[in-house]
Amino acid sequence: MSKIQEIRKKPVLPLWLAALGCLLGAAILPVYTLWGLVADAVLTAAIYLVAARLCPVRILKKELPYDTGEKAVDQMLSGISANLDALHALNDAIPDAQLSAEMDRMEKAGRGILQAVEANPEKADQISRFARYYLPEVVKIMAAYARMEQGGIRGDNAEQIQSEVRTNAATMATAFENQLDALYSAEAMDISTDIQVLDTILKSQNLAK
Repeated sequence: MSKIQEIRKKPVLPLWLAALGCLLGAAILPVYTLWGLVADAVLTAAIYLVAARLCPVRILKKELPYDTGEKAVDQMLSGISANLDALHALNDAIPDAQLSAEMDRMEKAGRGILQAVEANPEKADQISRFARYYLPEVVKIMAAYARMEQGGIRGDNAEQIQSEVRTNAATMATAFENQLDALYSAEAMDISTDIQVLDTILKSQNLAK
């Protein structure tokens, strides 16, 4: 899904009902006595607890804009996010289990790409073609497949197109994963080098075999 912030909003109705109950209790009970005051407090608390159970906390979702400090990168990430949201919706609309599994792979890798570039905006150039062409094209293909499925379109041409989509879905998913993996190639080399240096130091000090 898009970059979403969840906001928990407590309902105010329980507070209003508790306040009303407190006033009614004060009108009925002898609150000038200790037991009457305690009884009114207990009544107020009971009303609040019951109302709070009947009025659960609402969770509001707010879409947050990307803010990498680079306007062009933010626009690119927003476009990728929108396309991944569209892919997710198409996945829900496509009943084919195998194709759905491949689309899950695509979305998972795509979300990983978003996170990687948001954390390191200098990597945006590496995904330019993915963002401008490859991802939108995959969404376009899956949308056409979904229209055929939902419209009950039959015939040699439709069956050929659907068959090609199913056959090539795994290749598309692998391309998404390879794009994500490529973003971490430099880090992988650095870590590998660090491990080799550490291993050499440990062996030189007889701390490792």
